Amino acid sequence: MSALKLATYNINGIRTRLPVLLQWLAREQPDIVCLQELKAVDADFPVAELRKAGYGALWHGQRSWNGVAILARDGMPLESRRGLPGDPEDTQSRYLEAAVHGVLVGCLYLPNGNPQPGPKFDYKLAWFDRLIAHAATLCNAGIPAVLAGDFNVVPTDADIYNPKSWRKDALLQPESRARYTKLLSQGWLDSLRHLHPDEPMFTFWDYFRQHWQRDAGLRIDHLLLNPELAPRLQSAGVDRWVRGLEGTSDHAPTWITFTGYAVPAGDD
Repeated sequence: MSALKLATYNINGIRTRLPVLLQWLAREQPDIVCLQELKAVDADFPVAELRKAGYGALWHGQRSWNGVAILARDGMPLESRRGLPGDPEDTQSRYLEAAVHGVLVGCLYLPNGNPQPGPKFDYKLAWFDRLIAHAATLCNAGIPAVLAGDFNVVPTDADIYNPKSWRKDALLQPESRARYTKLLSQGWLDSLRHLHPDEPMFTFWDYFRQHWQRDAGLRIDHLLLNPELAPRLQSAGVDRWVRGLEGTSDHAPTWITFTGYAVPAGDD
């Protein structure tokens, strides 16, 4: 059996960051990739460039903000859901779900929620509640599943360089953290924290005030595994070198490897 590598990466503008994305794909060769914050309409998605790099793709774009995508190396994701259930009037492109290499993958970009209090924070909490409701069906589906993406939640004070200056931010609010805890209580495993219980494992460094240079980071990109997939977790990490590139996103790719699935060439 081969090991699979699955990564999540908030690209923060796929057209602008495409050279960085292609460089990372060529070096790290993840088998499954969840992208967030494409900031591009569907027609502007770089499908040809990704195909040349060896990746099939599904995407759900939106002009100027949001947007999610799932990539499969030497294969094509099989779409199972586009958008969360529970609010037919919600048109924001924040959730995409597909079967990839034997795993059901939910790629998500949870609302930021700032400024709070206010309508943006209310939307964040309502969206989170819808995610929790849908996640319960995936957690208990009896097939290996992962929720991967930018959750815009710092789970604990250990997941941020200095919580004091962020206390009013939506990412640290008790309501946000309580919903993340409620999600985990369904049976999801926070893979990065599980394998690195005593390390910060930051995934995001703001562009301002020398956050990257000072390693003043936050952990907001998460990979949650359901009970069928969790026992096969092998390793987890953050490709920090990508954050140091010129013209890069303020996030770094976050990844896991897990065993138990063969990856034949051309697998669908």
